[in-house]
This record gives sequence, C-alpha cells and structure tokens, in this order.
Amino acid sequence: MSTLTLEQISAQALELPHPERALLAERLAESLESGEDSSLRQMWAQEAVRRRDDIRSGRVQAIPGEEALASVHRALAQRR
Repeated sequence: MSTLTLEQISAQALELPHPERALLAERLAESLESGEDSSLRQMWAQEAVRRRDDIRSGRVQAIPGEEALASVHRALAQRR
C-alpha cells in the first residue's frame, strides 16, 4: 500500500466534479473545527451572546449591514 503525497491528493481532488470538491472542502473545514477548536467555537458563541445582549439592552446600537459595508468600502478607498 503506497502513501499519497499532499500534491497527489490535491491533484486528484481538483479533478473531482464541483459538487464533490465542495463536499470535500466542507468535510476538511469541519475536521479543522474539532478538538482544540471547540474551545474557540465556545468563546465565539459567548461573544455572539454578549453582543446580542448589548444590542438588546441598548448599550450598543446596531448599524444596518448596507451602511456598515459602505463604511468599510469608504475606508478602503481612502487607503489607496
């Protein structure tokens, strides 16, 4: 039984049809989220709850997504 190199695996994966490549990418991404990353996921979940609570309590005012993106685009344009 031979062991494939990363290059060989990558080449074979890139030959897969689009839906299968997407599924493979999803599975690989999920595999990166297991183990030690579970504590990171938990921290982000806590942060999301804290931010939600800040908005609900009025401590922070939400900005509509379109407005936030426009602000980011303006900031990036100024850096050029």
